[in-house]
Amino acid sequence: MPYFTRQITPNGLLMVIAYVGVSQGRRIALQGAKSPIPDVQKVDGLLDTGATCTCIDPSVLDQLGLAPTGSTTVNTPTTGDTPAVANQYDVSVMIPAGPGHAPLIQQTVPVIKSWLLPKQGFHALIGLDILRGCHLTYDGQNGLFTLAY
Repeated sequence: MPYFTRQITPNGLLMVIAYVGVSQGRRIALQGAKSPIPDVQKVDGLLDTGATCTCIDPSVLDQLGLAPTGSTTVNTPTTGDTPAVANQYDVSVMIPAGPGHAPLIQQTVPVIKSWLLPKQGFHALIGLDILRGCHLTYDGQNGLFTLAY
């Protein structure tokens, strides 16, 4: 089972480098049309077990030239009992692993657009839609976390 181990940030966050690109279907369509494929975007991502879906900052989605594929309702601590409506986009996500291990790859995952993430130090929340297929170990005593997939 591939895995990687990273340091927990001083304030307790589980940060990873991730690469966000167009979805597999979009890539195939662009190749078929002989259109350029947008460059994959390198982002700082926060592993968030409290997020049911992955959220990406608009600046990243704009660089990929993506249009919404739909919308969904989301609840956040600030929405209270009334969910907010958010646009959804299909993307690919790749999180590199350590030497000798295959990366974690999702060829097509629906994500939602979420503002204010860069001000918090990241451009993506990696949610349970990606993490549910993983085994996450949080070792607070040693300041490490391990993600196996």
